[in-house]
Amino acid sequence: MKWLVLLGMLGALVLWFAGRSASAGEVPQPGQAAPDFNLPDQNGRMHSLKDFTGKWLVLYFYPKDDTPGCTEEACAFRDDLMQITKLGAQVVGISVDDTSSHAEFAKKYHLPFPLLADKTTDVAVRYGALSDWVLFKFAKRYTFLIDPHGKINKVYTKVETSRHSKQIIEDLHKLQAGNRT
Repeated sequence: MKWLVLLGMLGALVLWFAGRSASAGEVPQPGQAAPDFNLPDQNGRMHSLKDFTGKWLVLYFYPKDDTPGCTEEACAFRDDLMQITKLGAQVVGISVDDTSSHAEFAKKYHLPFPLLADKTTDVAVRYGALSDWVLFKFAKRYTFLIDPHGKINKVYTKVETSRHSKQIIEDLHKLQAGNRT
């Protein structure tokens, strides 16, 4: 019986520690400069924030390649990519998976946009999007809409994977309509 109590206490301690370490970095807010990055995509090509100057950037963090929610979100971006591109925006995904995992994921689902490998987790930390559970780390499902000047315009920390790309399209329409008035 004592070992059950001890095991319970150990479990509580692990959960407490994991919960404390799960909040790495502050989430940048609208109006702030987007944190820079320089990461390889699924093809080994390097991408940095300055590559997207002059365009809107949909920078979305996701937990893991080829999992149900991440696949749904990526495929929705793929299916809506033409509309997003017509609005002057580009889509880029980031997770802490490696480039070979990204390559398999992109190939399997015909994803035509870059998936960046943040193996060191530095970029996820700078965007406040890292979940660190001691034994494993993954990116939180956060999206940042970055304006053509490199400033955060909108932050999405509660993402519904089935309709997130539609939400981005709606917001881009609103933002661009606001710029014309």
